[in-house]
Amino acid sequence: MKITELAIPQQVKDLIIQSGVTELYPPQEEAVRAGALQGKNLVLASPTASGKTLVAELCCLKHVLEKGGKAVYLAPLKALANEKFDDFKKYAALKKADGNNIRIGISTGDYDSNDPWLENYDIVITTNEKADSLLRHRARWMDSVSLVVADEVHLLNDAERGPTLEVVLARLMQINPSIQVLALSATMGNVDEVARWLEAQFVTTEWRPVTLKEGVLLHDEIQFKDGEVKKIVRKTSNDSVNLVLNTVKTGGQALVFASTRRNAVALAKKIADHTAKELSKVAKKTLEKEAEKVRNTDERTKISDDLAELVQCGVAFHHAGLGGAHRRIIEDLFRTGRIKVLTATPTLAFGMNLPARVVIIQDYRRYEVGYGYYPISVLEYKQMAGRAGRPKYDKAGEAILIAKTADEADYLIDNFILARPERIWSRLAVEKIIRGHVLATVASGFANTEGGIYEFFGKTFYAHQYDVKGIKSVISKILKYLYEEQMFYLDGNNLFATPFGKRVSELYLDPVSGVVIRDALKCKPDCLTEFSMLHLIAHTPDMGPVMRPYGEEIDQMSVLLEEHRKEFFVLPPAEWEDRLGFEEFLGEVKTALILKAWIEESSEEELLEKYGVQPGDLYRIIENGKWLLHATHELATLLREKECLHLTAELVERVSKGIKRELLPIVKLESIGRVRGRKLYNSGYKTIDDLKQAKTEDLIALLGPVLARKVKEQIGGFVKKETWEQLNKGEEWKQKSLGDY
Repeated sequence: MKITELAIPQQVKDLIIQSGVTELYPPQEEAVRAGALQGKNLVLASPTASGKTLVAELCCLKHVLEKGGKAVYLAPLKALANEKFDDFKKYAALKKADGNNIRIGISTGDYDSNDPWLENYDIVITTNEKADSLLRHRARWMDSVSLVVADEVHLLNDAERGPTLEVVLARLMQINPSIQVLALSATMGNVDEVARWLEAQFVTTEWRPVTLKEGVLLHDEIQFKDGEVKKIVRKTSNDSVNLVLNTVKTGGQALVFASTRRNAVALAKKIADHTAKELSKVAKKTLEKEAEKVRNTDERTKISDDLAELVQCGVAFHHAGLGGAHRRIIEDLFRTGRIKVLTATPTLAFGMNLPARVVIIQDYRRYEVGYGYYPISVLEYKQMAGRAGRPKYDKAGEAILIAKTADEADYLIDNFILARPERIWSRLAVEKIIRGHVLATVASGFANTEGGIYEFFGKTFYAHQYDVKGIKSVISKILKYLYEEQMFYLDGNNLFATPFGKRVSELYLDPVSGVVIRDALKCKPDCLTEFSMLHLIAHTPDMGPVMRPYGEEIDQMSVLLEEHRKEFFVLPPAEWEDRLGFEEFLGEVKTALILKAWIEESSEEELLEKYGVQPGDLYRIIENGKWLLHATHELATLLREKECLHLTAELVERVSKGIKRELLPIVKLESIGRVRGRKLYNSGYKTIDDLKQAKTEDLIALLGPVLARKVKEQIGGFVKKETWEQLNKGEEWKQKSLGDY
């Protein structure tokens, strides 16, 4: 089917054809024939790079341009939301019936806001969690959404992300029964079941623009699914390295999945030892420049130095321990072909568009404390394998598992390559997961009776698979807990949220976190300090995995625990009566100490050396810390616990910037963070008034002309005419990098 045949506005056709697309791929055509452009609900399950995003774009544009509707695009990760936002931006030049351009917005943060500005946007890209937060705040514009696109819908099966996606879809269908649902997935074993839940048509296909060849490498021979056998040259004793070198030698790129961060880094180093010898002089010069970019982005640490060394060899690693800026650099270098080999943990397989000619799954087993080693799911294998094959570059992509013995090779072929992906199952009926959604149902007015709550959850995927009776006992237990903790009250048969319950829901807190914070604020320690607050937020379930102490750290943290005992809101468990609980508490102490060191302006490298916290993990702790400190401040305001208000308000700012108290006045200025702020402070500029009185020439010497101009524009003060001319000229100068965070 040609683009010109589609029932879409002519301006959309023209723009798509100008981009080089004149004809639909088979899965796209099937989606159109199934009624995607006629407003029918649809589940589209097709491999990576088969064109699912274009189907979503066409549906969004149809709703906005022809129906005057509004579309929401749900992504499971912030990085994927940003990628989709970039995809959609090309449509911003299109005109609506009222003559205005289409407006495309993105919102992925700040869970304590209903983002009213999004009302003026036609297509909104957001994460599942942010969409859930907007619904909890009863953002008015959500009632006018006529299309929701759920990307990576197979993540319904994910214990962490699935329940929120499930509730958001059920909630949107509840408030707007006529809404169109477009669910996208690369791999699912029970597409028909998900489609029945969504009252949707479904399209499932194995078609790919680049043929996928799946096989198993045993020593020097790859046995492919279709019976083909391929020999590789063995240069080392490591099979993954050999396969990578064979790929690079023939002009391809390789993506290698390892089970842990440590394995991914170690393998990248082994590969780099060999690839460095194969690079041309021109390639080496290019990569040296890229390596320098890695070193000069964010704070310099051992991790960034290791990464830069590998980039010089055309290799990199990618995992959650990397800071966001470094991850983006590596992704860009791999997409553009400057990096030939990328080693990664499996999380990269979910969503990000980073195809390679050859995908190598080095480890098909995972280790979990208490369970030992267990094989990954077929679903996870298929997600990784789906990254093989670069459209426009490769005629075929190869996904290769590594075997050590013939028996293991047979096992891998039977249980992964020839196997079908497992059915996906709802993960909703777990008390820890569902309690926030139960509270939100009452607090946001989506249901006002116990029967109404059961009716809503009766529309979830869980109820579709198991019947609502299976979840009633869990909901009943949660309602009892919420009532006892005074998060709602009864008026006859009606349920109404208390101000406390409503605020906990709006703040996007687990109700248990809300109770922990409330009870702590009512029973303050003898010695209330910054550390008290930092440990309190680390003690909540919402902080996520704490930084567990290992080896000699356990004794060190035990000593620090005793030193800070008078500062704790919550008493530690008895060391020998509850050893697991005690070690968890030590992890909270360590997490609080990391935040304390951060606001005392310790560098990322110092934190890495002292606590073993990698930049990506530090970023997670900082982001969660800001959110939980804000929530604590809001609950302290509600509960009139005035003694804590100043401390929490100050800590929100300090954790956000990573600064000592003395820098608070000057880091309020745009583009002044912890590094530039410290530089100004140490030069004698300690207040806004100091900066007003500063000579512009002195600020130029410290910050460069561009930033000096920015500062002067924000604070005012007299500037000579010739100095402004110098600053204006400075806009054209190259801004010297100060490595600010």
